Amino acid sequence: MITKFNFEELDLKGAYKIQPFYATDERGGFVKDYNIDMFKANGIEHELKEVFYTISKRGVIRAMHFQLVKQQAKLVRCVSGHVYDVIADLRPDSPTFGQWRGFHLTGDNQVELYIPQYFGHGYLVIEDSVVSYKCGEVFYGEGDSGIMYNDPDLAIEWPMDLIGGEEKLIISEKDKNLMSFKDYNNIVK
Repeated sequence: MITKFNFEELDLKGAYKIQPFYATDERGGFVKDYNIDMFKANGIEHELKEVFYTISKRGVIRAMHFQLVKQQAKLVRCVSGHVYDVIADLRPDSPTFGQWRGFHLTGDNQVELYIPQYFGHGYLVIEDSVVSYKCGEVFYGEGDSGIMYNDPDLAIEWPMDLIGGEEKLIISEKDKNLMSFKDYNNIVK
């Protein structure tokens, strides 16, 4: 079976849900999740500066991360396992400012997300997972920031039932102390 690249622009302008090139036969499979020419042909200018993977246990939540300076566009894919991946539009002049969308990314469905600059990104780990990040800018620790996963103004609907409830969450100390969406609003306006 062969699945060719398919690019679907989301209603959060500039963000895409992408089905990468995927081929399987009796030997196994082959995934091509990035090709600069294919991306450019579909309106996405994304040149890689950094690639990394996160390895996370079931119940981990990674809040709505972003960099305040040296913004990173990202191409994100769950290589194995299952995550509920959320993106939020944090562009103050955007008609969809403050809106979010969630997606089930799995090692089986191979779906990836292109997340433009000035978006927040986070996910809830439903099954032990490996997530690939292909970034258009290197990590810049001085600008590293984020918004709390449970911010009442963003009101993200995380599927906590899929991990046995919110009491099963594994969250870093850093993520427990992130800013609110209101605080972010005060910084960018």
